[in-house]
Amino acid sequence: MNNMMIIGQYVPGRSVVHRLDPRTKITIIFFFVIFVFFANNLASYALLTIFAVLSVLMSRVPIRYILKGLTPIWFLIVFTFLLHLIVTKEGAVAFEIFSFKVYTGGIIQGFAISMRFFLLIVVTSLLTLTTTPIEITDAIEVMLGPLKKVKFPVHELALMMSISLRFIPTLMQETEKISKAQASRGVDFRTGPIKERIKAVVPLLVPLFVSAFKRAEELAMAMEARGYQGGEGRSKLRELKISGIDIAIYILFIAVIIVLFFVRS
Repeated sequence: MNNMMIIGQYVPGRSVVHRLDPRTKITIIFFFVIFVFFANNLASYALLTIFAVLSVLMSRVPIRYILKGLTPIWFLIVFTFLLHLIVTKEGAVAFEIFSFKVYTGGIIQGFAISMRFFLLIVVTSLLTLTTTPIEITDAIEVMLGPLKKVKFPVHELALMMSISLRFIPTLMQETEKISKAQASRGVDFRTGPIKERIKAVVPLLVPLFVSAFKRAEELAMAMEARGYQGGEGRSKLRELKISGIDIAIYILFIAVIIVLFFVRS
């Protein structure tokens, strides 16, 4: 299960994407999430797909690793596509199966929503795959720096977000260990009525929550023992700097967005 969850995991490397300033990656991903909803035809989706594939290739993260990490998402993508085939009744009849009619509007809508979901997952996953939690914390703190003037706890918020991302794979690994331990004791999570399955999840959730609270307490004690007092007066070991590579990536992304508006319907 831990190997099938890529959100929150970091893959060390020296690729172009790894060496980008974390603010560059966060900014590009933020606007990519917005502009992916502007795609409305095959050419625009092809353009965004090419950008996502190039980003993955430039990161040098194994494609098999990313596809394996997307395994839990495939079911939701396929389900979304099939749901639109069943619900949407727009356009002409594309084909008919056992007196059930599938319309062209359902195929188009299902393809569009599924592609958007797929592109969002792939591109946003690259942030944690190529950026350490410390870099994400520093980037968010710098980007939200103006809010410090209104006494907003920017550093604390950035720290909580990075810790949350970091502990996603840890909790997934803990869940896998507990489920195997419970299965060895005779607990069945997969067969039987739904009511019995829900009852079987309780022995899994209780130790998981206990373990999570224990980890949180240990982390808090470790931070307190090292004299952590929040973001006030803290210095950074590495200063964030925008390099020529970041500028080139910004130009490339802006060019992609301009082409997107030309090719969309």
